[in-house]
Amino acid sequence: MEYGICLQALVPVRVQPGDREELTNQLLFGDLVIIKGQVKDWLLIQTVDDEYEGWVDRKQVSFIPKEEFNGLLNEEDRFSLELASRVTAEDGKSSLIFTLGARLPGYTDGAFKIKGNVYPFSGETCTSNEKTTADHILFYAGKYSGSPYQWGGRSPFGIDCSGFVQMVFKLSGILLPRDASQQVNQGETVNFIHEARAGDLAFFGETDGDITHVGIITGEGTIIHASGDVHTDTIDHQGIFKESTKQYTHHLRTIKRMLP
Repeated sequence: MEYGICLQALVPVRVQPGDREELTNQLLFGDLVIIKGQVKDWLLIQTVDDEYEGWVDRKQVSFIPKEEFNGLLNEEDRFSLELASRVTAEDGKSSLIFTLGARLPGYTDGAFKIKGNVYPFSGETCTSNEKTTADHILFYAGKYSGSPYQWGGRSPFGIDCSGFVQMVFKLSGILLPRDASQQVNQGETVNFIHEARAGDLAFFGETDGDITHVGIITGEGTIIHASGDVHTDTIDHQGIFKESTKQYTHHLRTIKRMLP
């Protein structure tokens, strides 16, 4: 078994080995992976947080020894809340770029450490050990407002509906699966839309079909979700209503509560 860490801002994860294959996910800076196989210059990886598999270019993942991997697993997660950042090592010999949601390994006292290099970072951060509230969820959701929709995306520069939900909850200290069809199996069911609270998840799809969309309830009658971009729309017992077109765009299937 081999282990790796993503040290680039964004790395595409594809359904099959090859640059032209479908994008299904993204690695963000600091993401840890288990390497399960290799075909030529492509690695089959499994992400640690959600056990999601896919193929990445060998040049875009850094191998690390098991001892270092385990050490990173056991430390407190610290995430960047800055839209985009560039940091330079104290010795001035290397620099790194990362986005909102990046995990900063070995962070302490305003700096993080990778492979013996110390990188000062004065930007806003959060930890995964803070008590999660609806206010946390809505605050982090707002960080992605206006982000363009991208299938398989997990960054403010391109994100899909389930990636958006997953990242917001991850920043809030709650790990969810990658896809909406998996996320719907988590949490406690809320029976009626008028019982929904801020921070609840609403899931959508055709009757008796697959779950195809998810968003975060922001208050009475509103939802923030990634569709075209990340924005807020009206929601009722039928689904999401687009005021600009006066039409329903997504059919409501169920609501789940992830917060205690």
